[in-house]
Amino acid sequence: MQALFELLKYTFPSLVVLATAYYLLKMFLEKEAEKTQMQMRLDMQKISLPVRLQAYERLVLLLERIEPAGLLIRTNMPGMSVSDLQLALIQSIRSEFEHNLSQQIYISAKAWEMMRSAREESVKRINTAAMQLPPESNSSDLVSLILINDMDAEQSALKGALDLLKSEVRNNFF
Repeated sequence: MQALFELLKYTFPSLVVLATAYYLLKMFLEKEAEKTQMQMRLDMQKISLPVRLQAYERLVLLLERIEPAGLLIRTNMPGMSVSDLQLALIQSIRSEFEHNLSQQIYISAKAWEMMRSAREESVKRINTAAMQLPPESNSSDLVSLILINDMDAEQSALKGALDLLKSEVRNNFF
């Protein structure tokens, strides 16, 4: 019995020390793994934040480039027919939009849907204005009609998409 007591006298404290060391080591390793994971997230955010902001910038630029006034200035050439200008405007909008398709992965689904609506509205406005003119009209008539219709419009999808993009940037990054 004395031998068993002597054995427990040395074994029990050793087991308590071992259990304590195991518990402390386990907690330390969990905290280190958590810190490593947090550092990886921060590093990823340092990389992705500029890319995401650049995506918003590119989409704002897209909206500005498909805005009728600027689009007409860049696209209209002297001597163009209404159908030539209409085709050139629509092609320019589609080209700008296709060039920025990949940006949708960086913005919300709602914002991307607004971008698509803005594109569709721009094409629709051009087509509607072109249909209102007789075939023998020249491109300056179409330019005038598009600009007049644009001034008369209360709220456009372009403006709505631009406001939403600005709002998302303010809420997500600043």
